[in-house]
Amino acid sequence: MQPAAIVIFDIDGVIRDVGGSYRRALADTVEYLTAGQFRPTPEAIDQLKAEGIWNNDWEASQELVYRYFEQTPAAPEAIAAVTDRIVQPVADGRGGVAIEYDRLVAFFQSRYRGTDPVNWNGYICAEPLLLEPNYLQLLSDSGILWGFFSGATRGSATYILEKRLGLQAPVLVAMEDAPGKPDPTGLCATVQQLETAPALNLPVLYVGDTVADMYTVLRARELQPARSWIAVGVLPPHVQTTDDRSLDYTRTLEKAGADTVFWNVQELTPAKIEKLIGN
Repeated sequence: MQPAAIVIFDIDGVIRDVGGSYRRALADTVEYLTAGQFRPTPEAIDQLKAEGIWNNDWEASQELVYRYFEQTPAAPEAIAAVTDRIVQPVADGRGGVAIEYDRLVAFFQSRYRGTDPVNWNGYICAEPLLLEPNYLQLLSDSGILWGFFSGATRGSATYILEKRLGLQAPVLVAMEDAPGKPDPTGLCATVQQLETAPALNLPVLYVGDTVADMYTVLRARELQPARSWIAVGVLPPHVQTTDDRSLDYTRTLEKAGADTVFWNVQELTPAKIEKLIGN
């Protein structure tokens, strides 16, 4: 069967619900590094990510800590309370502090992956799945190629794709393999791995849940204008709590470039893919 299109999926918020894992670890990290003075709400995290450049949750954690100290001038005793925690007082630092990034990452991972480096026991173990393997088989049966491009680490992405979903060595470009989104390098690399006959120049749909994901598609269009690039937004579970929040998030994705937005990734059926690519 001649391939009809390529669908590439983000992972967090699309394949798995990270509201109680990555986002929880992010909030834990910020709270820890501010000595319990500030724990970002899901809405605050969304506001940061709506800027389109904070796809990396380690960097997002660091940014929220810096902004806290910039907006809340810390008394000497407040800074002292966190000096043994990774944050150090620095006269010329942002908000009067500097963050040891490697130690921040280690703390984050101790919550997300857990305390056992071999048999993970952290928040990742309880992430709800947002699709079933038979959905991916349906795409294959319909002549649609698929793979994954994610800002998650390869270890985290492989854990969910292979251990939880049971996929066998799927095409995956992860954090270690390409610059972070919205740089389209990783997206294009995923396409290259899937399209074994480049002359086909198949239309590509990228499915993501953040502004950075939509921006990635826009930049891919600039990089390869001869190919059809379609931005597909998905509402992550944490924004589906109220109709107003869902609508606001939908508008945010559309403003960032989403061609269509779904409540769940599995709504992107072969029939809807055909419609989106104009067949």
